[in-house]
Amino acid sequence: MDFLLAPGPRRKRSTPPSTVPPARRSGGESGPSPHRSTFRPDIEGLRAVAVLAVLAFHAEIPGLAGGFIGVDVFFVISGYLITGLLVREAITTGRIRLGDFFSRRARRLLPSAAVVLAAVAVAGAWLTVPLRRTDLEYDVLASALSLANWRFISQQTDYLAAGPEQSPLLHFWSLAVEEQFYLFWAPLLAVVVLSVARAVRRGRAVRSVVALVTGALVVGSFALSLHWTDRAVSLAYLGTPSRVWQFGVGALLALLPWHLLRGPRPLRLLCGWSGAVAIGWCVVAYDASTPYPGLAALVPTLATAAVILAAIPGRGERNVQGPYGIGRLLAGRAPRALGRLSYTLYLWHWPVLALAEARLGTLGWPARTALTLAAALPALATMRWVERPLRRSRTVSELPRRGLAVGVSAIVLPVALALVVGTATLHLMGPTTPVDVKGLPPGAASGPSLLGASGASATDGPVVPNPAQARKDFPPDQGCQVAPEVTRSPECLFGAVESPDRIVLLGDSHAGQWFSPMLAIAAQRGWALQELVKQGCPLPKLAVDSPQLGRAYRECDVWRTDVLERLRTGPKPRLIVIASLNRYTEDDELLAVAWEKTLKPLRAAGAPIVYIEATPVPGTDIPACVSGAPDGAAACAFSRAEAVPADRLARRIATGAVPGVRSIGVNQVLCPGDGPTCPAVRERIVLYRDDAHLTNTAAVVLTPRLERLLTAAGTDPVRPAGSG
Repeated sequence: MDFLLAPGPRRKRSTPPSTVPPARRSGGESGPSPHRSTFRPDIEGLRAVAVLAVLAFHAEIPGLAGGFIGVDVFFVISGYLITGLLVREAITTGRIRLGDFFSRRARRLLPSAAVVLAAVAVAGAWLTVPLRRTDLEYDVLASALSLANWRFISQQTDYLAAGPEQSPLLHFWSLAVEEQFYLFWAPLLAVVVLSVARAVRRGRAVRSVVALVTGALVVGSFALSLHWTDRAVSLAYLGTPSRVWQFGVGALLALLPWHLLRGPRPLRLLCGWSGAVAIGWCVVAYDASTPYPGLAALVPTLATAAVILAAIPGRGERNVQGPYGIGRLLAGRAPRALGRLSYTLYLWHWPVLALAEARLGTLGWPARTALTLAAALPALATMRWVERPLRRSRTVSELPRRGLAVGVSAIVLPVALALVVGTATLHLMGPTTPVDVKGLPPGAASGPSLLGASGASATDGPVVPNPAQARKDFPPDQGCQVAPEVTRSPECLFGAVESPDRIVLLGDSHAGQWFSPMLAIAAQRGWALQELVKQGCPLPKLAVDSPQLGRAYRECDVWRTDVLERLRTGPKPRLIVIASLNRYTEDDELLAVAWEKTLKPLRAAGAPIVYIEATPVPGTDIPACVSGAPDGAAACAFSRAEAVPADRLARRIATGAVPGVRSIGVNQVLCPGDGPTCPAVRERIVLYRDDAHLTNTAAVVLTPRLERLLTAAGTDPVRPAGSG
């Protein structure tokens, strides 16, 4: 984000006096605009408020969970300062020199960011396990290319729930948004200026046209923000289109003729202090559960605008701070000093926290606060020896191409480091091609071993799949596990799709992990398999929130009703296999009622129903752990008590309290014995692809066991003799 505008040295340009219209020289309303090029010390102090809020949020200081709104403050400041700078240039010279503009931005922002990215790329090779290291190097690439926000959107990252397993470069999303705004905004204004270059009163024309364009963008972007906040929280929070309106609010501050007003002093005081109080209120009152950005983002955005507006000089005024204004407080020596440091401090604090937790484990807020304070040391060093010298260098600033060359170099350095470290790590981890399940050893149909006698006896050799493969070892169901925003599953028929007989696999992603075994069982009988699975959607009729959507999971309720109706009115299945994560509620009574609301219409379908007990939930990234301990996977074992709680539905089925449903389970082989831990790897098979789901490889190996359990439960899906 742009933590600017202490103006750096600029190339001198001579303009013949005769080419400057009198209106521009006089400072009239069509002359150089709002709001003069005078340095605003209060805005430098306002940056300090913004960065302190973000630091408090990331340090998890109690009571300051809304500190993430500091980024919104930065966006408004940037919109105000950058638009004012561009419009002043346009009015004064009749054009916007894009080369100069991007040169200044490049030498101001990119070198410091490159230092942090290079440090993270190198430190990540030492402090992170190999699989996380590859992810981190991809993050370095995306951040260097100003695409970090779109990378994190593609991963459905929840910024407000950032934890120890999040990227050390997650905070670069806001820098990417800002840089994308610059790439879009400056050329757009340049085009607008060309369209009004010959206007008689150019100052008024430029401001009017740009204000109209800005107003339209603000309205459109805010509407999109509301829409995405309700449907895709990651896209709403991290996406550039849904954040443009906040830059636009700042831009309107610079465009509208506030400088012609002579607001009463009490009104200015009220405006400034109300804005400051509102910013503080957001820091205290907001938290990760606040739907954001959405309507909630209006408060910090307009509050920041109020603070800036309170100190815009009116007609004939030079200083409007006054002894009691918020601007006087913000312009103090300490806030300004921190404001000058805000950019490099923002760059350094999160990598320090994230890499420390990657090495030491989860830390409490006192330790996180101490680390955040310690980040001021590299921040000061970067500001003193990288940022200031380049910004003040006459050699670099003399010609735009030199500043642009500095920017390009600042991109190339971290990209090169990331490619070198990432390539070496990928080579270390082995192939990333999908596992050939046909070459797997046969699984055991019974007994304590996961594999049959031939496979269980081989204890030496690499794990299968390797960690890089395990991360991507999903069921080959062609995307039939429908996304949170989808309300209806497609037909999703596999195997003998023309057969009138089929097995239905129904539930959430914990049902989807059994796709390959169920397809194999159906194929052996010449039947079809129909998969009706929705991510994060409990099969029992429970009202839940979706982390991906950031609100009540209404789509889940619609989807559940739809699939139950399809099963009731459609062809009768030969077998219905259900599974669901058993952690959507801790209320046993509520869960029992919710299951009955789902099982009652399922029984009406007239087919046998089999419930597969919930499998262990490790709660930690198993492939990443194994990548750091390839020869000692025992180090990745996890707590049995936390991972395998009592399955309440299976317990009720065993007592006969759930008629028409049989229960089977494989936890005896996934977590054998009665010790305190469960293994992450058994007989060289990596069991989990993430922190909760089985690898497809493990599911395939379990196929013979599942088939035997179905037979033992009296629900073996075998076509009766003589049936047509």
